[in-house]
Amino acid sequence: MRILVVDDQKEILDILNILLSGEGYEVIQAENGKEALDSLKRMEFDLIILDVMMPQFNGYQTCIEIRKISNVPILFLSAKSQDSDKTLGYSSGGDDYLSKPFSYNELLNRVKALIRRYHVYQGKKEKMSQLMYRNFCFDEKNEMVYKNGQRLDLTETEYQLFLLLVKHKGQIFSAQHIYQAIWQENYYYGANNTVMVHIRNLRKKVEEDMNHPLIIKTVWGKGYKCDA
Repeated sequence: MRILVVDDQKEILDILNILLSGEGYEVIQAENGKEALDSLKRMEFDLIILDVMMPQFNGYQTCIEIRKISNVPILFLSAKSQDSDKTLGYSSGGDDYLSKPFSYNELLNRVKALIRRYHVYQGKKEKMSQLMYRNFCFDEKNEMVYKNGQRLDLTETEYQLFLLLVKHKGQIFSAQHIYQAIWQENYYYGANNTVMVHIRNLRKKVEEDMNHPLIIKTVWGKGYKCDA
């Protein structure tokens, strides 16, 4: 499996290369966003680890550009650890966010979980068919969603989140349940914010008015659901 590591600090690139190569991953390095995009156009990746603080083209901008051409999982790795920084990372299309300094075990756990989830859903594509919900059509074979015949530009996490709620219409999912089901990791304190940001991003794409959602509803004190 191939991982693209993007960081302008050579020592970080070297450390991640040693750590990930030791786990059997093929590691491709890029020192800035432009190099990362060039690499993504030449080859496929199973994961991108993306630094935030880079000159000229920062990690958030790079992530937005990546999302125009790929749904590969993106793990932000940054010294910026405020909730607002993480929210910005998720809003730009990131799947996970790990603050520096980090433990090697924590990094490897995040890497393995993201890649596992990506390949599980990729593998299911061949076994699934179409699913209809209101004016939405889920093409599960190709992992796409159409609204009134127009394809929605969803990230993989947004697709999985929407599919989970639609396949279990009427069921209320807590933030903890959603996080564990979609991210396939143990729930932690900050996961509520992660789920909330992805719900908000998804609503921007599926709702006519995200301030008055009719598709993805909040059940206060309990979680989220799609009506049957």
